[in-house]
Amino acid sequence: MGPMATESKNVVWQSYSVDKTKRRTLNGHTSLLVWFTGLSGSGKSTIAREVEARLHERGVRTYVLDGDNIRHGLNADLGFSDDDRRENIRRIGEVAKLLVDAGVVVLSAFISPFREDREVVRRLFEPGEYVEVYVSCGLDECRQRDPKGLYEKAFAGEIAEFTGVSSPYEEPLEAELVLDTGRESVEESTDRVLARLGL
Repeated sequence: MGPMATESKNVVWQSYSVDKTKRRTLNGHTSLLVWFTGLSGSGKSTIAREVEARLHERGVRTYVLDGDNIRHGLNADLGFSDDDRRENIRRIGEVAKLLVDAGVVVLSAFISPFREDREVVRRLFEPGEYVEVYVSCGLDECRQRDPKGLYEKAFAGEIAEFTGVSSPYEEPLEAELVLDTGRESVEESTDRVLARLGL
């Protein structure tokens, strides 16, 4: 089980004169979190990177938080048990909140298999600051793509607790946007995300 957040009576949140509103004004755009969720191989990271590139062309300050990259550093101490997955998502939510406060559009690409964990992150943000994007793609299609060779290993029993195979994935019930990457091209999905964001 990964480390859990603790509160101290001696720790007080510091307020500063430069706040989120002033940072947004300086940047010339709003800040928010776009949370891409879906099975491994569904296209979350690919679409997040493409959305970032298009927003960058428009002068929007962005940052992509990606599951694999975060597990190399911030969450290198976590495994893939249910508790560690929850802690992984909790930490990402807190990092994303700081970046949104800094005036950045955050694009987060994580399997994030549990609804409750995604709702915990949603509750960190003000209304309109959290946009959940369900990158929907059938298991067979994801398995066929298998860009990292993980499904082959999971079905061979070489990877325990693999989402969609030996560990559950709970589909969002009320995502702000659903992308069907089994039918849509990366460009079509990207266009739909950009249209939803209005940036």
